Amino acid sequence: MERKFDLEERLINFAVECINLFMRTNKSYALDHLSKQLIRSSTAAALNYGEVQGAESSKDFIHKMGIVLKELKESRVNLKIQIKANLLTEITKAESVLNECKQLVAIFSKSIQTAKAKK
Repeated sequence: MERKFDLEERLINFAVECINLFMRTNKSYALDHLSKQLIRSSTAAALNYGEVQGAESSKDFIHKMGIVLKELKESRVNLKIQIKANLLTEITKAESVLNECKQLVAIFSKSIQTAKAKK
C-alpha cells in the first residue's frame, strides 16, 4: 500500500526541483555560487532523511531529524535570496519550490518537537 504522506518522496522531489531550477537559466557568478549551494543543501536533506530511517535511538532520531531541518532551512534562505535578487528565470516555479520547502520545514520542526516531548 502506498503511503499518502511519504516524506522521503517529498524530499527527493524537492531536491530534484531545486536541481531543475538551474537547467535553463543564464549563468552568473551569484547564480553559480547559490545554485551549487542549494543543490548541496536540498540533496543533503533527502540523503540525511535516509539516515533518520536507520536511527538507533530516540536521541539519534532527534539529532538526525535536526540535520535534515538544518539543510531545509538553509535551502529556504537560499531560495529567498535567489528570488529577491531575480536570479532565476522561472520565478513562479521557484516560488512553488520555496513553498514546498517551507512546508517541509514546518513538518520537520513539528516532528522534532513531538519526538522531544515523548522523550
